[in-house]
Amino acid sequence: MDQWARQQRALALLPVCLALTFSLTAVSSSYWCKGTRRVAKPLCQDRPGVLHCIHYSRGSSDNGTQAVQYIWEMGDDKFVQRRFHVGLWQSCEETLGSTGENCRSFQSVIPAEEQGVLWLSIGAEVLNILLTLTSAVLLGSRVRHHSGFHWLKVDASVAILTVLAGLLAMVAHMMYTTIFQITVNLGPEDWKPQTWDYGWSYCLAWGSFALCMVASVMATSRYTAARRELAEKKSGQKGSRHSAQDFQKPKASESVWETEAAPSPAGCALIGVSKHLPPEAPGKVSMC
Repeated sequence: MDQWARQQRALALLPVCLALTFSLTAVSSSYWCKGTRRVAKPLCQDRPGVLHCIHYSRGSSDNGTQAVQYIWEMGDDKFVQRRFHVGLWQSCEETLGSTGENCRSFQSVIPAEEQGVLWLSIGAEVLNILLTLTSAVLLGSRVRHHSGFHWLKVDASVAILTVLAGLLAMVAHMMYTTIFQITVNLGPEDWKPQTWDYGWSYCLAWGSFALCMVASVMATSRYTAARRELAEKKSGQKGSRHSAQDFQKPKASESVWETEAAPSPAGCALIGVSKHLPPEAPGKVSMC
């Protein structure tokens, strides 16, 4: 029975730990949004084997004093699509001709009037992590110790903390989404994406919100069930106490008669009942 209860408490801890892991991974990564940006190809500069650049050939005028460049790419061929990804902290873009990335602060990209909203979003994410961590610590103590703790208070606290963490996460995600969409429309020209979509970090962040809500519902259910069980136990104890008191009280029919036995002939006994009879009634009754 104790092993089963410990497994149940460990199962209650699982969604909180997953929510904390998802939040930490999402906040520390830079894949909230991803997409491509249209960039003009650079000149190949006599490097015919290099890809993603404009190939040209030199010629000369009739008198040989002026060089002429012949560019063969036309229209969309002069441009290349660069992939990029953005997080809470930085925006990274792939570098043409190499395997590295060029990263810069996301705060330097967004409009100046939206930077305060970005810091509010980051602050809400940090508070979400702290509240989720506190809930995980409380539930972890519930798993490790099976006695000596007020588990009703622990479940109530976890329910409140996780629902607050989930609401803060939801507000933070919505603020970040708004900031990114504003930056796509009003950001600098050397950053504006041509196409974009949400990345896996964004999905993890909303998964953390969903897990916080699940943990809150589970804690509320445990708290409600424990309170109902406690109320039933108290009512049962009060009922048993009342029944025991009623059993100890003498019955009215037994307290009315007070008997005084006296010897009588022929093996009979005279019992005095004069204290509870009318004055004209005989004072003794013969019982054989």
